[in-house]
Amino acid sequence: MFNKAILIGRLVVDPELRQTPGGVSVCTFRIAVDRSFTSKDGERQADFLDIVAWRERAEFVTRYFSKGKLILVEGSVQSRTYTDKNDQKRSAVEVVAENIRFVGPKEGGGGGGGGYRPLPDDSDVPSTRMGGNVPAPAYSSGSAESFAEIEDDGDLPF
Repeated sequence: MFNKAILIGRLVVDPELRQTPGGVSVCTFRIAVDRSFTSKDGERQADFLDIVAWRERAEFVTRYFSKGKLILVEGSVQSRTYTDKNDQKRSAVEVVAENIRFVGPKEGGGGGGGGYRPLPDDSDVPSTRMGGNVPAPAYSSGSAESFAEIEDDGDLPF
């Protein structure tokens, strides 16, 4: 079986850090993830997903992220049942974070900034490699005369 979720979205509210009775840090937050299509009237829709981060990841999220910030969450989808305050059985589906990263440019101006930068529209943009929009090499159709033959002296270059 395979259970992996990779999400990029914006925090809907500030993350909330708590401690379990055993002293383990846990952070819950919700992100809004845009759908890849628009409605009939041209509006973008979003899904609101609950995320749970434990230990160092929980502390990292509460220290560096706040409402409106873009975040990348990698984790697994889990469902659980619980009884609420009114003795009603409830169920929850959430993503348990295994990896959390910054997304987009660094704050405060300054160039660069590591991390993933989402493409504006990937319909006509070549694939990218870690960290930015890198165009694919352009190839032109040439003739055999434009290539030079390399002599083989039998010695391997490595």
